[in-house]
Amino acid sequence: MIAIKTPRLQLIPLDHSLLTTWAEHGRNALEIQIGLQHNTWEIESFFQEETQMALRDYWLPMTKKFPFDFIWYTNWEIILTEKSCSIGGIGMAGLPNDQGFTEVGYCLDKKFRGHGYASEALQYLIQWASQDQGLHYLVAETPIDNLASQSVLLKNDFVKTGQKKLMQPEGMEVFTWKSFGIF
Repeated sequence: MIAIKTPRLQLIPLDHSLLTTWAEHGRNALEIQIGLQHNTWEIESFFQEETQMALRDYWLPMTKKFPFDFIWYTNWEIILTEKSCSIGGIGMAGLPNDQGFTEVGYCLDKKFRGHGYASEALQYLIQWASQDQGLHYLVAETPIDNLASQSVLLKNDFVKTGQKKLMQPEGMEVFTWKSFGIF
């Protein structure tokens, strides 16, 4: 199994089979299949909906379409090594495009926020992704009121590039971000 190891975490990308288990049988079945201790994620309803939509409409179809490059199109479970449980997810929106970038996103269980886990996971995912010669930078979006997520990006050398309103959820305002100087 592919994994990225950090001082406190392990990042495991979910292949199509693991995503299918999650979609058809739930997160508990996924945790059992990976060999993790059970942890029910406590996340905001917006992130619950976004995660379910990503699972159904993006991760499952894209990992089926790109079985050899699935790691660029999936959720990577963020595993807290000392507890052997998933505390969130992180991932990218595919291989770098013609302009040399892809988007990164992440979500962390409320019970585990404030300990630097998201920053650590992003740092190591960036190190892994930067090995791809076609990747020149990453982009991200954060709700304008999500200061913790903005801090994660700042700690990983992202710069705020603008602000916009999203179509879904309707009217949500976000800051846009771009990574500089890491590739």
